[in-house]
Amino acid sequence: MVRLCRGDGGTLHVLPCVRKQCERKQISIALIVQRICRIARIGQVMSFEFRILMFGIGTALVIFVIIADISEVEEEIANSVLNAASTSLVTYRKSKVSSSPIPLAGINSKTSNSSSPEWTFNRTLTNLIRKNILRFLDAERDISILKSTFKPGDVIHYIFDRQSTTNISDNLYHLLPTVSPMKNQHYKQCAIVGNSGILLNSSCGREIDSHDFVIRCNLAPVEEYAIDVGLRTSLVTMNPSVVQRAFQDLNSEEWVQRFVHRLQSLSGSVLWIPAFMAKGGEERVEWAIRLILLHTVNVRTAFPSLRLLHAVRGYWLTNHVQIKRPTTGLLMYTMATRFCDEIHLYGFWPFAHDPDAKPVKYHYYDTLTYHYTSSASPHTMPLEFRTLSALHRQGALRLHTGPCKLPT
Repeated sequence: MVRLCRGDGGTLHVLPCVRKQCERKQISIALIVQRICRIARIGQVMSFEFRILMFGIGTALVIFVIIADISEVEEEIANSVLNAASTSLVTYRKSKVSSSPIPLAGINSKTSNSSSPEWTFNRTLTNLIRKNILRFLDAERDISILKSTFKPGDVIHYIFDRQSTTNISDNLYHLLPTVSPMKNQHYKQCAIVGNSGILLNSSCGREIDSHDFVIRCNLAPVEEYAIDVGLRTSLVTMNPSVVQRAFQDLNSEEWVQRFVHRLQSLSGSVLWIPAFMAKGGEERVEWAIRLILLHTVNVRTAFPSLRLLHAVRGYWLTNHVQIKRPTTGLLMYTMATRFCDEIHLYGFWPFAHDPDAKPVKYHYYDTLTYHYTSSASPHTMPLEFRTLSALHRQGALRLHTGPCKLPT
């Protein structure tokens, strides 16, 4: 308890500790009060104004110390909430594996091969990861903004460029879903298909298509690579840059028709367009939206919530995975934990060579090159891969990097 003196040196009132740990603060407060009271007694022979001034100074100092203590409590509460999201997972991981990153050599085509009997699904860990991720985001809600959230003309700040803005166009508003495309959805087995050249000659197409829900990235072509990557698509992402890279910015009628054909092949799938990440892609987003409406393409469009990317990054940072910006693949895995029991990853291989030292293309469908370890890259792909490898070894997901077993 802290006692404040009156102007005449007597006791004015009592302030309780904010919390038990604040007892150490009482020493500082007591010293302040003691000195103020001593001055106040001297001040009895001085003017009334002087005594009022000294009393005000003393009260202000005591309030300052108490507020500092309250701030410390609030900070500890905030930290405890954040740490709660990772404590269970981190504890689990430490009990099973070393806290240091899993070395690349720890996973190869033999141990990660879908035909290998060594992998066992860990339902307990999977449920724990799902529970912890839900503390940061809910994929059912965050997978898309809804029509009820905005109206045409509303201003949106870009996620990576807060100084720049765009407007909700009439066409974009028309394609906003009224309810989440993943509302009340749940699947036993899901496949997330990355675009690494490790898929070439894998014969994984039929196995990928056998999953209950298939997620693909960046509108990658499938028809001419079906034996290795499959055909089925439940959800596919489309960064605005895909229109430029894969469809030549729709600079001719031929490329427009190719783009429309690819969209039509989705046939009722979810088309996930991150339209509000960074300035520069708004024109391509509008092109795509206009063609979807013009050709009445049968897709369910989704536009991720403005908080999704930071929430995903926050989850992984809390679990000591120091990513810069999550890749599309990691975003999809993080969201899929919400509606998938068992998650299988294909085409995740951020290295220029396979485990047998053979060259691996960056994408299975083009000749684009990429410097995986460049500091200029917005992503940290090798680190993400090591993290996914660790989860594979613990049975939380299955990472396929070798040939698939052909059905007999």
